[in-house]
Amino acid sequence: MMIRKILIADDSNTERLNLTHILESAGYQVIAAQSGNEAKALAESQQPDLILLDIIMDDGDGYQACRAIKRNPATQSIPVIMVSSKSNPVDKQWAHKLGATDYIVKPYTEAEVLAQIKKL
Repeated sequence: MMIRKILIADDSNTERLNLTHILESAGYQVIAAQSGNEAKALAESQQPDLILLDIIMDDGDGYQACRAIKRNPATQSIPVIMVSSKSNPVDKQWAHKLGATDYIVKPYTEAEVLAQIKKL
C-alpha cells in the first residue's frame, strides 16, 4: 500500500506542527484535526492512507475515534497508529484491541515516526 495522505489528530498545536513538519519533509500530504470527533469526520471525507491519533484529546479521545473509524465501513481499512505519552503496556494492548495497527510513544524521534509508516 502506498501511503501519500496522512491525517494527524492531536489537540496540541505544537505536536500537530511537529508531526506535520516531519511528514511533509518526507513528502507526505498532511491533514490535521484537533479532536477525535474532527478526526472521524475528516477520515470519512478525506479518505487518508493513514491516521496518526493522539489518545488524550477533548471532544472525543483517540480510543473513541479509533473504535468509530474501525467500525465505519467507509474508513475501517485505513491503518491507525496511536501517538501518545501513555507508555503503559495496557494502553498499547487496548489500542490494538480497538483496531490500531501500531503505537508510537511521545516523545518520539523523526526516525521512529517514519520507520512506523514504512512498516505498513
